[in-house]
Amino acid sequence: IATDNDENVSDVTVELSGNTSNSVLTTNDGNYSFNVASGADVSITPSRDDNPRNGVSTYDLVLISKHILNVEQLNNPYKVISADANNSGNVSTLDLVSLRKLILRLSNDLPNNTSWRFVDKSWVFADANNPWSSPFPELISLNDVTENELDANFVAIKVGDINGNAKANSLTSVDNRTFNGNLVLSTANQKVSAGEEFTVEFKASEDVQGYQFTLNLDNKAVELVDIVEGIAKEGNFAVISEGRITTSWNAEVSITGAKMFSLVLRAKSDIELSDVMRVSSEYTAAEAYNTVGEYMGIALDFNNGTIATAGFELYQNTPNPFNGETSIGFNLPEASTATLTISDVTGKVLKVVQGDFAKGYN
Repeated sequence: IATDNDENVSDVTVELSGNTSNSVLTTNDGNYSFNVASGADVSITPSRDDNPRNGVSTYDLVLISKHILNVEQLNNPYKVISADANNSGNVSTLDLVSLRKLILRLSNDLPNNTSWRFVDKSWVFADANNPWSSPFPELISLNDVTENELDANFVAIKVGDINGNAKANSLTSVDNRTFNGNLVLSTANQKVSAGEEFTVEFKASEDVQGYQFTLNLDNKAVELVDIVEGIAKEGNFAVISEGRITTSWNAEVSITGAKMFSLVLRAKSDIELSDVMRVSSEYTAAEAYNTVGEYMGIALDFNNGTIATAGFELYQNTPNPFNGETSIGFNLPEASTATLTISDVTGKVLKVVQGDFAKGYN
């Protein structure tokens, strides 16, 4: 079982039904195997439904939007199936809404869909632009098995991941994307007295196809009163918790120098704005996509010589508490080697993860 880019997919539950029934998990090399009685009729069905955000970003929304608007069509049927986030049998703005809610952390799953889909690799689509023109097989049936069957292969499709950067298995290499500068969101620094309500307006430094990030406010110093629409609208934001705002925006419009959005804040104490606000990847990775599709970082310019970008940060694992598995995110200001050490409450080291990691969110 592998993606259309031939990346092996592990931890896929493969169920065998027929004269005998069993299930196994694929290994890191994407393989699975069963022993069956000679002459058996069997059906093989793969499934995996974990971590729906795996590989999903606002850049995928950029690519889906271009497909919907006929600006640039998705170039194979697997990507089209991936873009159908709500499993409706077509690609529409409703899929964009579902995926944006996932990115913003407004939802934790995909409506009417699983995180991964699987198609018999031998299947030939009658219409590559419309994979639903005839039902595609998501299982393989074998009749009267009397010898080894070595071609029961599937193409794995990570729903919502159009550009193919989902982590498919534990051997997946680090995402080596490079960042070409920063999208700078500028605002005037302000000194504000306790109890005062004030507005923070953000303007974009240049045109981009889209962006996403988490905006962190010091909730001991300021409180959020309102988010005021600019080019970015209400559906481009979510307030995750006090002092944590996620945002995801994309469109085919010019934004250079334009007001993207404003925040209305109330000071709890005497503050200076640049001291109580920062950009991070805590919930939504901080990144933008320039007009040619290159990655950019996100920076806040307070027009006082202070430019703030996401630095070295270790984020709270999610979910917490957890059963079975959890995700531990961290941000690096530059690509580098990092070591993550996990200990129990007594200080005993349970696991050490070492590796070379990409700039930005990991």
